[in-house]
Amino acid sequence: MDLTSWAIFPLLLASIGVYGLYKLLQKLRSGAYLQAAVVVITGATSGLGKECAKVFYAAGSHLVLCGRDEERLKDLVQELNNMRLKSTQLHKPHMVIFDLSDVEAVNTAAKEILHLAGRVDILINNAGISYRGTILDTKVSVDRMVMDTNYFGPVALTKALLPSMIKNRRGHVVVISSVQGKISIPFRSAYSASKHATQAFFDCLRAEMSPYDIDVTVVNPGYIKTNLSLNAVTGDGSGYGVMDKNTADGRTPEEVAQTVLRAVGERRKELLVAGLVPTLAVYLRTLAPTLFFSIMSARAKKERKLKDS
Repeated sequence: MDLTSWAIFPLLLASIGVYGLYKLLQKLRSGAYLQAAVVVITGATSGLGKECAKVFYAAGSHLVLCGRDEERLKDLVQELNNMRLKSTQLHKPHMVIFDLSDVEAVNTAAKEILHLAGRVDILINNAGISYRGTILDTKVSVDRMVMDTNYFGPVALTKALLPSMIKNRRGHVVVISSVQGKISIPFRSAYSASKHATQAFFDCLRAEMSPYDIDVTVVNPGYIKTNLSLNAVTGDGSGYGVMDKNTADGRTPEEVAQTVLRAVGERRKELLVAGLVPTLAVYLRTLAPTLFFSIMSARAKKERKLKDS
């Protein structure tokens, strides 16, 4: 081994040490940021929202849990209260019941949230509804219903809580969007349109809030193993009621919730939580759009053929 090799070895060890120290400091900062923070979570009664409630509660955050079903919210609060975590000071969660698709109800709920908690440090816009259907067979009322829940609801709640964040010079807005906020796939038009609108709005919000030290994080997950497809609506507004294979094979909500927790603690601006194929598709849409469009056309033909058979 020559002198150059001997010189590189201690530099390598030093680099590993510096990186390890950086990650440790980052973890400590993240923990301090989340502990005792007031965290509002919409769609908290099931799926990803419920798992986010568990991980943020375990991190020591003050939770305000939001949803439409009072009984399920009570069950979640009871489940959280039964958790035993010696290393973390736990805080009793609050509940606020409202329908995110009702803008007037959202404004009233925002006032109740501030009354209960005094402030909001982190808002996690998680609630949403999915959709399956063809554009030709989908009523405009269904397009509007999906937009109300997935786009206008989170926008209304965010706007209602922003003034208090600006006043406190502290705040973090998180939105659970989707890979379909980056790319569009056949027979998901209403859902994908709502997520594209969400992506655009919160990208604008990030830029406009930077003078006030308010962070914005957009999380774009791929398929998550929840009841999202089971609870999806179809073109006439009726329930879809099917667990798609891709959804069934998706990431667990527990895994994605931990990823959201880390992204918020690190104050990430955007995060893509997807497998190799969806991730490649996002880049393909930008770098080789003609090829992407051809692939989506082929997918539409294949899915139509399967439906007709």
